[in-house]
Amino acid sequence: MKGKPNVVIVMADQLRRDALGKHTPNINRLRAESFAFERAYCASPLCVPARGAFFTGKYPNVTGSLINPWTEQEKAHGTVRAGHANLYGLLEAEWDSWHTGKQHLFAEPKPEFDAGSKTHWLQLEGRYESFMKASGKQKPGGPAYKGIVPELAFGKVTRKRTYSIPATGRFEESLDYFYDGFILNDSLEAIRRRDPGKPFALNAMFVAPHPPLQLPEPWYSMVDDVELPDNVGVWADNQSPLQLYNLPGMLGSSYTRDEWRVVWKAYLGLVALLDHCVGRLLDELKRHRLYDDTLIVFASDHGEMLGSHRLWQKMCMYEEAVRTPLFMKFPAGFGIGAGRSEEPVSGVDVLPTLCEALGVEPPEGMSGVSLMPLARGERKRLAREAIFIQFDGNGARGNFQRCVVEGHHKLIVDLFKDELFIELYDLASDPQEMNNLAFRAETYGGRVESMLGRLREHMRATNDLLEVPDGAYERFLADYSPFES
Repeated sequence: MKGKPNVVIVMADQLRRDALGKHTPNINRLRAESFAFERAYCASPLCVPARGAFFTGKYPNVTGSLINPWTEQEKAHGTVRAGHANLYGLLEAEWDSWHTGKQHLFAEPKPEFDAGSKTHWLQLEGRYESFMKASGKQKPGGPAYKGIVPELAFGKVTRKRTYSIPATGRFEESLDYFYDGFILNDSLEAIRRRDPGKPFALNAMFVAPHPPLQLPEPWYSMVDDVELPDNVGVWADNQSPLQLYNLPGMLGSSYTRDEWRVVWKAYLGLVALLDHCVGRLLDELKRHRLYDDTLIVFASDHGEMLGSHRLWQKMCMYEEAVRTPLFMKFPAGFGIGAGRSEEPVSGVDVLPTLCEALGVEPPEGMSGVSLMPLARGERKRLAREAIFIQFDGNGARGNFQRCVVEGHHKLIVDLFKDELFIELYDLASDPQEMNNLAFRAETYGGRVESMLGRLREHMRATNDLLEVPDGAYERFLADYSPFES
């Protein structure tokens, strides 16, 4: 391979890792040629902070991007602060850089409006609405796909907000008028219009399978039966009751397994639609003889509960929301074939990995580490003991969760107003997280305290706006043991 390799990042939105399989033949084929990181976790189970971390290689606390900044009052907590380099800027000097689809890297200055940016920004926002209006079409979704929830703003004021609910329906237009059809066409156009004198870089940010679950044929009717995981529609013993104050519990706790089965069919239909788009994109790379010399990353910003633990959407720390697909197909000249690693890795590790693989000088202060030693087979373990995940609320700082993953153990601290709830899971023996070990203090108390200590160190080191107080575990046991299920 001569010169720099091409790089294509394909990112799904809200894709459960276990949704890949029967209905994703194209993604399966890509994965079969890739190095798969089987235990990849997002840095936050929410779109904007997850993408801010993914594209900067830094935890949300470090960049300042903590929530989805939908209101003016909360905007300061939803944007990557100035001075933090991102993947787009790092590649623009040598690569012909393109962005298609959802643009939720919220940063200062705004990348797509930065006069100095050399990236071709074919973002979804604004352009898709104009396209649909000019075509006389209505975009998917609408009032029937939304519900009212209370949202705690600033930690003290409750306001009414509307968010997606698990409603399903058929979108009567063709794929070309659907979100992901529009993104696919932009992505194919980027390949065709690329500068052949430079290596090619494409960040294709699809929407599927994010709600609304209104999708076109043939995908709406494609999935006729599903086998639900055992924890769908089930509230686990000693699961955090504070989730009932959070959007996933408010909207998800009233649905039965039979009702979730209908939702799963539409969701998996959207996953199949995504797979179709990925297949078309890969075919176009091959047609232009780019595929063999391209580093392809397939990822999702976060997962989706889809009824597991009786929860909906993401915004929590259970595996379905925070564990994501992540695999990399390396160029032929790299000598890295198909493989897999069970080492816990984070979304913040992707940028350091790309910097090493592409020969780009990495920016200072990244939270993540390069995964290339795992991909090359030089190591089975990374030189760190834990990864961290945080949630600070959706459109406002009101619900908070902190999480640390050490090996197969996961500790979750859930905070709402003056309450604090702790969960500990052994993911090796309890992958669906139905048995909270935090109440078994005689056996697991030492591990809980140790992981709380590591979490506190991380929070202090990253200038977290919250703190987990000393004595938190004792307080939790005193408050909740009398009510243990």
